[in-house]
Amino acid sequence: MVGAGLAGLAAAIRLVRAGFAVTVSEASPQAGGRCRSYHDPQLGLTIDNGNHLVLSGNRAVMHYLRQIGAEDRLTGPDEARFPYLDLRDGQRWVLHPNKGRLPWWILSPRRRVPGTHARDYLALNRLGSARRTATIDDTIPTDGPLWDRLLENFLVAALNTPAARGSAALAGAIVRETLAKGGAACLPRIAMPTLAAAFVEPAVAWLTQQGVAFRVGRRLRGVERDATGATALRFADATEDLGEDDAVVLAVPAWVAAELLPGLSVPTEHHPIVNVHFAHPAPPGAEPITGLIGGTAEWLFALPDRLSTTTSAADRFDGADRDRLAITVWGEVCRALDLQAPLPRWQIVRERRATFSATPEQDALRPAAATGLANLWLAGDWTRTGLPSTIEGAIRSGNTAADLLIKAAA
Repeated sequence: MVGAGLAGLAAAIRLVRAGFAVTVSEASPQAGGRCRSYHDPQLGLTIDNGNHLVLSGNRAVMHYLRQIGAEDRLTGPDEARFPYLDLRDGQRWVLHPNKGRLPWWILSPRRRVPGTHARDYLALNRLGSARRTATIDDTIPTDGPLWDRLLENFLVAALNTPAARGSAALAGAIVRETLAKGGAACLPRIAMPTLAAAFVEPAVAWLTQQGVAFRVGRRLRGVERDATGATALRFADATEDLGEDDAVVLAVPAWVAAELLPGLSVPTEHHPIVNVHFAHPAPPGAEPITGLIGGTAEWLFALPDRLSTTTSAADRFDGADRDRLAITVWGEVCRALDLQAPLPRWQIVRERRATFSATPEQDALRPAAATGLANLWLAGDWTRTGLPSTIEGAIRSGNTAADLLIKAAA
């Protein structure tokens, strides 16, 4: 196993459960990849590099956590309730899908987006049958209250791509697995106390107990191969020959995989995500997640020891003044939570290549898990998962690569 992000960890767990001996090599000093947590001295807090929201309908996520005994590391409400604030006019509302699949909630003005009608939501059906070459603005209206007050905010977060030009097929996959399944599949879940504590540390502990060796700080420099398969892995510190019964799951970022396997088709365009963290505890009664419309931040997370915001497809903040950005976002946080507080200690975390650009053109570049080499498979949320770049997609990709390896070994 090369790479110990969530895709690599998921593949390792599946292989161990199938009886395979697994060794994990990771270029970074720790496991987790982009799903990481660290102590920030400026804040004096342990924070995540980004705010990641999962939903109760993310079946691969839930199965992954059950296997490593970490189901209790996610927290969230018992109902699918998503409070929103429109920063432009101060209007507040709660999106409140009903539990079952029959979406009667769209008939209730108290549960749907203000200014929308039940018929507006029927347009979402078009996403479910969209062509892989279609953009969202080819497929559904990108104006009006439903777009302005829900879909643009929801889809830019799901795709990390300017929503209108995102892939309609990938957006359809998200809608099909969440809203289309009813509120029971849309319960928002947040990792507690951190991403690493929920997704990474329990996985590493479980795998270590099963005899898996982790070799961190070990960068793969090359893959030697012949006509049929990989023959050796060239690390910075040594070259390891691959025996007849050895196999490799390559769970590294897309640009690294392209360097290791010349000729491999991978997405080439990426977008950043900007997270602003404030050392201010959530006020009593604060909603754990609030959608923000018409401002700089898109989602506000109220955590016990901090308040954090997320802005996706944040290319517009390249070179932005950090102090000014922090002041602007803090003003939005105060409006959302009815706070009157001076700017606390803050930190801005910009994940420069957070995810690939989820356009139809970039989606078409995503490779399958199988490489054509008899003993090497790919994993990562940038592979052809049928989903945009999400935690759910990363874990599914690891499962797929492991299943193919298991099948080939049978």
